[in-house]
Amino acid sequence: MASNGIVDVRPKFEKIYLELKAQILADPAFDYTVDARQWVDKMLDYTVPGGKLNRGLSVIDSYRLLKAGEEISEDEVFLGCVLGWCIEWLQAYFLILDDIMDGSHTRRGQPCWFRLPKVGLIAVNDGILLRNHICRILKMHFRTKPYYVDLLDLFNEVEFQTASGQLLDLITTHEGATDLSKYKMPTYVRIVQYKTAYYSFYLPVACALLMAGENLDNHVDVKNILVQMGTYFQVQDDYLDCFGDPEVIGKIGTDIEDFKCSWLVVQALERANESQLQRLYANYGKTDPSCVAEVKAVYRDLGIQDVFLEYERTSYKELISSIEAQENESLQLVLKSFLGKIYKRQK
Repeated sequence: MASNGIVDVRPKFEKIYLELKAQILADPAFDYTVDARQWVDKMLDYTVPGGKLNRGLSVIDSYRLLKAGEEISEDEVFLGCVLGWCIEWLQAYFLILDDIMDGSHTRRGQPCWFRLPKVGLIAVNDGILLRNHICRILKMHFRTKPYYVDLLDLFNEVEFQTASGQLLDLITTHEGATDLSKYKMPTYVRIVQYKTAYYSFYLPVACALLMAGENLDNHVDVKNILVQMGTYFQVQDDYLDCFGDPEVIGKIGTDIEDFKCSWLVVQALERANESQLQRLYANYGKTDPSCVAEVKAVYRDLGIQDVFLEYERTSYKELISSIEAQENESLQLVLKSFLGKIYKRQK
């Protein structure tokens, strides 16, 4: 038996990726040629395990907290890691297609998968394969579990929500490019909740709850707290894109140049006078460094950094209050663990 004392599960988690990859490459439903097997092998290694793995690791972390005081078997740890990898597979699928849609050049410090020689738009099919791998993995490891159908429903629903959020983001950015006044807070919140919060925050905890034998319909308030947390996380991301240290966050922010419906520009549009509005309209979405500097100057004139700090303070207070209203102490631990990882983060 594995103790429920929190130990570093990352080495085990990373090892399980290799097991799952081997199972995918030996799936009897498809008779792989040598070339196809080599392609999928390389594609998986390039796109799936390269991130911080926070979403995936959160499943087993959450499960351990839900089972606080109980012994957890090696099989439970393994299954929690498998579900974590299903989320990482889902993330890889989203990112491959997102990079194509955005025309991005780099991802995780290396060229986007579709930018590699010989890949190009084959990456679209690779994204479809990644999504299908999730169903194959779930079938291999959870088909006999009483919550198998609930897992399938969960992944299908969260994928639908995320893809719909991506649609909102794409069409809103397209409209914003012709009329910046389209960027309003209700639109921003809707995009963020659907595009990011459900799969990044709710999905890992929902997987852990299903493993623990819980009915997700009984935890709608937990979902709402996690979606609110995901919104706060994205607002932090938008702030760091503009005001974070590139050496710390690992990238140079381009939200202004990319005409993104960012929390910062929405706040600025709500507060700007006529002169400041004109400066935003004239410079937002331009790649010229002087235009970017002008937008940041408007942000500073409006005290947007202080507005963010106040938002962070009130969001944290509201989240803690909502979490502590939960009767289940183990769920409180899970939610506080998530919040603790992101509060006042610098990257």
